[in-house]
Amino acid sequence: MFGISFSELLLVGLVALLVLGPERLPGAARTAGLWIGRLKRSFNAIKQEVEREIGADEIRRQLHNEHILSLEQEARKILSPVQEPEKPAAPVAEHSIAPAPVVEATPAAPTEPAPAPVAPPAPHDPTLPPRAP
Repeated sequence: MFGISFSELLLVGLVALLVLGPERLPGAARTAGLWIGRLKRSFNAIKQEVEREIGADEIRRQLHNEHILSLEQEARKILSPVQEPEKPAAPVAEHSIAPAPVVEATPAAPTEPAPAPVAPPAPHDPTLPPRAP
């Protein structure tokens, strides 16, 4: 799983035997095994929960898509009688061209520019001296 070979495991075991001693090594190995087992079970439970949620999301998505498809089909059924092809009112001759109406141009009357708007006088500032009329 981690790419640890047998010789590396043997080296770790020898170091543990030297550090812990022969009396405490079996208890330490048992404790380490229990912790590793708990971690594996926890990771597996989390993995199953995530897979279950992903599956539930996928099912919800499929149901939603099916619901949308059914709504689209109902809309097509409702709209299909309304959207009947329209028939032309009168047959149209292929080579008939109607003359265009003639519009004469009339000279435009000269217009004068609009007078510029006059701005209202600014209010008097009380801090300034009075203005002369």
